[in-house]
Order: sequence, then structure tokens, then C-alpha cells
Amino acid sequence: MYDVIIIGAGVSGCATARELSRFQGKFCVLEREEDVCSGTSKANSGIVHAGYDAVPGTMKAKMNLCGNQMMEKLSRQLDFPFQRNGSLVLCTDETEYPRLQELYERGRRNKVEGLQILSAKEAREMEPNVTEKVYAALYAPTGGIVCPFSLTIALAENAAVNGTEFYFREKVCEIRKEKEGFQIQTEENLYHTRCVINAAGVYADTIHNLVSDEKMKLTARKGEYCLLDKSAGTHVHRTIFTLPGKFGKGVLVSPTVHGNLLVGPTAVDIVNKEGVNTTAEGLAKVIAKGHRSVKNLPVEEVITSFAGLRAHEEREDFIIGETADVPGFFDCAGIESPGLTSAPAIGEYLAGLVSQKLGLHKKTAFAEERKGILNPKELSLEERNGLIQRNPAYGTVVCRCEGITEGEIIDAIQRPVGARSLDGIKRRTRAGMGGCQAGFCMPRTMEILSRELRIPLEEITKSGGDSKILAGNRRMQREESK
Repeated sequence: MYDVIIIGAGVSGCATARELSRFQGKFCVLEREEDVCSGTSKANSGIVHAGYDAVPGTMKAKMNLCGNQMMEKLSRQLDFPFQRNGSLVLCTDETEYPRLQELYERGRRNKVEGLQILSAKEAREMEPNVTEKVYAALYAPTGGIVCPFSLTIALAENAAVNGTEFYFREKVCEIRKEKEGFQIQTEENLYHTRCVINAAGVYADTIHNLVSDEKMKLTARKGEYCLLDKSAGTHVHRTIFTLPGKFGKGVLVSPTVHGNLLVGPTAVDIVNKEGVNTTAEGLAKVIAKGHRSVKNLPVEEVITSFAGLRAHEEREDFIIGETADVPGFFDCAGIESPGLTSAPAIGEYLAGLVSQKLGLHKKTAFAEERKGILNPKELSLEERNGLIQRNPAYGTVVCRCEGITEGEIIDAIQRPVGARSLDGIKRRTRAGMGGCQAGFCMPRTMEILSRELRIPLEEITKSGGDSKILAGNRRMQREESK
């Protein structure tokens, strides 16, 4: 019997797992995919929002501001990249200026610090590549950027080190309320728990509706992105937004913490909750709208495109708390933008609610810090040479585009909640994220995965499940046919 089972290993689920692991108890996370950060959390803008957009008094507004304020300290504790680069919201028409002022006043009411409305001249001095059509801009110095993968993985690893169990390829099929808790049936196993936290992303309504008569409906809101090479990474230094509309904050142009340039997303409501394919129409809209806010956008430097889904709830607020008609069942649903920013605060808030419900006590010893994967590029030449002498794997470059070594890939596999697929390696090390998009390094990465996991090459997958890369070993097939 677990004290708490969290359904979903996205950023909110992992943040909650980390905060719960501060308490004495037995906790686990069930994830339908093969790794953490495989759903909504893997495909977003990586923006740490300042907090001026959310309606004052909403859960979004509260969690956004708190999560933003927590991010810097958390990045130091858990060793993931974060930059407070600031953001600009552009107003390109004098008639829309009142909307910019409204956004400024909303931010003031949300207690966002340092907000300023800039003139066109001031905006262009700050960011020379913003459109010449800019009339005014809202500047938010507390805005930032983070790597969604690094944040989620860091939270999961820290939770695991502090005792939380993670189980993957565990799709929840049924939840039954029992006298002293819940019975959770997955496709493979049966689990028992005193409390449930539903952090299932776009499927949080499905999970909620298994137990509650007060039905929930979430809409999958699709967003497509273009990622540009690092050669374009300094085209802008701050995150450039347009005035938000009915479907969100619009298409942004932003540097990433790894030095690339990101443009997107679109916002289209779809029925298919697995619909993460990109479209020619969607990507064309991304580029066109990017050009409207940033001039000379170097779109010839696009190295990849991707799409993600956001869990939109019609009341446009986060649903966080105990379900009224099912005591012990807690929702963490509708976590769309600014969900990534809000996740640390959401985790802290939910862990507080559940620990109070169960009467859990804080541990006397909690490992609050975590060290990320060693990056040899950050070492001095002398330090790096010493590292290679101690461990020659750090002298073998596997991914030339990103300069990732065999040692880093081995570390990614052997860590708590380690990588089990090519995408798992990519999220943890960036091997395969460069200009060639794994064209060069994939075979060698597969060999390392096969060796370290002690499984045949034919069993290596791109992202778990049926996503196998090889159909069979041709050498063995030829020998068997003789």
C-alpha cells in the first residue's frame, strides 16, 4: 500500500513527487510512456513567465508568480540551466496600446516586479532586431528561460534519490475507490494507495472521470514550433511576445538556454490527444508570425520542427486540489501555459495538501541537492585531461554537433530514473539535437545503450514501445539462413 500514487511523470507530477519526498511515506509515480517528460512537458517553449498575463486572483496567477520566484534557487539546488533573460511584449499598432496598458496593470496587480512600458525607440535599443513597426512594448525583467527536459529530469532524479519509485509503460485503465484508499489497475499491474494525485496532462480528464461524477473535459490545444541552429541564437536576447489573444500568448521568438533560437507556437484545438505531428500550414504560420515581430528572422537556419499539446480547460484556470466527491483524490489538471513556470509551486502546494490530509511528517534527512550530468566542455583543459585519464569514455566524442562524449551518455543511462531510449539520451545529454539531428551519432548511441542496458540492438527504441529502430540483425539472419 502506497501513501500516494502520482499519475503522470511530466513536470507537475515530478515537482509534486519531489516535494512529497520531503515527507515520511511510501510514494510512487506511474507513467504511461517510457520516460519522464514524454508528454506536454517535452514540447513547449521553455519560458519562465513573469506573471503579467494571468487573471489576478486565479490559481494560474498565484502559481505563476510563486514558481517564477522559486526557479533560480531551484536551478542551483538541482543543477539545471536557467537564465533570467527578461521578455518584451510588442504592441505594433497605436489602437492596441490600451491592451498593452491593461497587461501592465494586470501584472502590477499580480505583484510582478520591475514591469515597464517602453517606447518604440527604447524597445529597439534593447532589442535591435524587433520589428520596425513596434509602437510600444511591455518589458518584464523577471521573465526567463529554462530547459523543460532538464527541469523535469532533475525533479524526478531528486525525488527518486529521496525514495520515490517510478514505474514506466504503466497506462492506468481503472481506478476503484476502496474503504481505505484506491485500487489502481494498469495494463500490467495492480496498485493500492491511500491517495491519488492526477497529473496526467491532456489525459487528466480521463483519469478524473474514472472516479468522479463531476465530469471534467480538457481540450488538446496543439502548438507547432521551429527550432533554429545555434548560429541564430543571438538574433534576440530576450523572449519576444506579441499581445496575447483568445488562444494564448501567440507566437514568440526566444533564445534557448542551450543557445538556439525558438519560434512558435501555433494554437489549434484538436480532438486527437496523440496529434503531435507538424503540418506545412502550421509551420508556415509560425514563420510568418515570427517575421511580424522580429525582422530578418534567419529561417534558413531551421534545424528541426516539432509540435506539442497543452491541456486546455474552458474556465482557463488550473484545477488543483481534492476532488469534491472523491476524498483522497487530488487533481492537477488543465496545466497549460504558464504550467512549466508554475510547476515548482504546484508541487509544493499539492504536497502540502496531501501531507496534511494524510498526517505525514517531514523527514529528518532530505537530500535537497542534485548534481547534473558532468559536462566536460565546462572544465579547464587541465581538468578535462585529468578526467579523460581517469575515464577514457570522456575522451570519445559521440555527437559531433553538440560535442557529447560517451562518458556523458553512460552517465545518462546509469543515473536514477536513467535513459532507456534514444530520446531519453537526447533529453539528458543533447546527443542528437544538433544540426544533423542524430544522423551521425545515432548508431553509436544505440551501441552504447545496448551495451549498458544489456539488451540486443534490435530492442533499442526511439521512445519506447513499438518505436524500434532496427527490424532485425541482418548478419544473424544471413547466418541462420545458411
